Amino acid sequence: MASTKRRNIGIIAHIDAGKTTTSERILFYTGKTHRIGEVDSGNTTMDWMEQEQDRGITITSAATTCFWSDYQINLIDTPGHVDFTAEVERSLRVLDGAVGIFCAVSGVEPQSETVWHQADRYGVPRIAYINKMDRIGADFDAVLEEMRNKLGAHPIPIQIPMGRENEFEGVIDLITNEELHWDGPDGTDIRRTPVSAPWQAKADAARDALYDALSAYSDEMTELYLEGKAIPPQLVHTVLRETTLKRQLVPVLCGASLRNIGVQPLLDAVVAYLPAPEDVPPFHGFHTKKEEDVHVTPDPQGNLLALVFKVHVDPQTGIYYYVRVYSGTLKTGVQVMNIGKKKRERVNRLLRMHANRPEPVDSLSAGEIGVVVGLKESQTGDTLGLENYPVLLERMHFPEPVISVAIEPKSTSEQEKLEQVMSTLMLEDPTFLVKENKETGQTLISGMGELHLDVLVTRITKEFRVEARVGNPQVSYRETVTASVTHEEIYERTMAGKEHRAQITLTIEPASRGEGNSFTSKVSKSVLPDVYQEAVSRGVQAAFGSGVLFGYPLIDVKVTLTSARYDELTASELAFEAAGSLGFDNAARQASPVQMEPVMKVVVLTPHDFVGEVINHLTQKGGIVLSMESHPGREAINAEVPLIKMFGFTTGLRSMTQGRGTFTMEFSHFSPKL
Repeated sequence: MASTKRRNIGIIAHIDAGKTTTSERILFYTGKTHRIGEVDSGNTTMDWMEQEQDRGITITSAATTCFWSDYQINLIDTPGHVDFTAEVERSLRVLDGAVGIFCAVSGVEPQSETVWHQADRYGVPRIAYINKMDRIGADFDAVLEEMRNKLGAHPIPIQIPMGRENEFEGVIDLITNEELHWDGPDGTDIRRTPVSAPWQAKADAARDALYDALSAYSDEMTELYLEGKAIPPQLVHTVLRETTLKRQLVPVLCGASLRNIGVQPLLDAVVAYLPAPEDVPPFHGFHTKKEEDVHVTPDPQGNLLALVFKVHVDPQTGIYYYVRVYSGTLKTGVQVMNIGKKKRERVNRLLRMHANRPEPVDSLSAGEIGVVVGLKESQTGDTLGLENYPVLLERMHFPEPVISVAIEPKSTSEQEKLEQVMSTLMLEDPTFLVKENKETGQTLISGMGELHLDVLVTRITKEFRVEARVGNPQVSYRETVTASVTHEEIYERTMAGKEHRAQITLTIEPASRGEGNSFTSKVSKSVLPDVYQEAVSRGVQAAFGSGVLFGYPLIDVKVTLTSARYDELTASELAFEAAGSLGFDNAARQASPVQMEPVMKVVVLTPHDFVGEVINHLTQKGGIVLSMESHPGREAINAEVPLIKMFGFTTGLRSMTQGRGTFTMEFSHFSPKL
């Protein structure tokens, strides 16, 4: 199939906006499944994990391939809960386009904002689908306004709803000037009729708004519009596609997926407006031998380059490595190179996935998404390519986990099994970390939130059948420095009769908040060869992992190697690595170190009657109320609160709001612990 006929898309939204419900209809109408799975019934195809079906939420990003109007759609349904943001992050990294789904009642919710801005960061073109138009409180225009104000988007409706709430009966296609009605129990029959008299004025006004918006990007449309001539639908489609690909406009459709209304036109919009692999800008890579940037284009005949964006370990079938091929063609049975690790890997099998069901294929070409079986050394973010073309694709970046629990096996016989399972889960999930507390000897597992950890613990105990005890959640603190210090470190030691010596000077200083740790060298290679400078860097990087106050990882520290001396007879990598580590520790103790705690962005939704009590409760917890937004029947309170104060918040909120208040929270930043 020509790559122009391929769409790599994701479905992104806040939890409960109807992502999985819409995905299940897509699979049904494209003929991928022969029944419609329902979230409430626990029989969805895309939410295939037992926990997803038990909890009624999406936890992992499920991938499938389906076909619509001779187009191949590689579809990824992503989680909507903030604890699983990493799943969205890695999906957006390999997608060419996305469908943003919004609830017609709730509008733009906190996770909607988060994933939308993630998509902005990756430059992903989007279309939008306003779902649940049949629900009480549905307001199409209000959601459009929130998209403008909260997301900074430029939504342009290409459909409008016919009625709302229990009077919602279909949609009006503004481009063809037709009413669309879904007949039959499963929505497969769409009846198109000319717009009826009661809806004509509203349809005309909406079409004028559409043409007016598009005319700003097309001289041809402007001329036809000003001359009062008919504008051909194909010209409208062309301008919509161009403006969508450039992320100037976001076409908006609507429907009620649970009632099987609106999904087929959404599929039409996916193939009409979202990009094919060659429509997106060239991807950036770095040629490690030539030390220069390269542009990667989706040429099936080009040099092989593929990115491992997800790893899934199945206790029965083994390890699945999800890849996006950016250039060349990946074939079964060939040997490839892990470019970053400089390790050879063998491709035993290639698969296309339908949720958790594999379909074998012989090859994956540029622009395709699939699964490799047989890799041994690779992990999320690694580049697969050719030994004679060592180009590294840009790695993915994931947030640091901020919440931990202690875990231990119930018996010593389970210790080794627990360690193996935790290693497996770390391979799968870049935001899951395992660390041993040096003071207590406890094993701590860390994740993005209480739900994330709860899911991981359930997988350990149920899916992998490890009997383990788990402690209460605790905060993952950090450390940083607040002063600038220059320190000379001399390392001297005799081992096995050989003297090892290194002499360096390090300057450490605070970096800007959120900038991360860095190591740079101002020492020339003639003064200190590369191999020893790299050893110093390794020592410093290792020291970043354990602070000088309480052993918490350090953040936002800038380290500069300012001078060094070495003697060819006594210099060694071991000595310079040790000097880097010890020198950093000694300098950090003098640089006014402080403990940092995670502060969360909290959004509380509460009925108007309880606003005062909720604000008071947040303030008592050391929170700062940033803003408030009024919605029909409820108020949204935006605040920042230290994570340590949020434990047990759910119970208190339910009590003070008579069970009607809800909240979401996500990591905002680290702040000095008071």
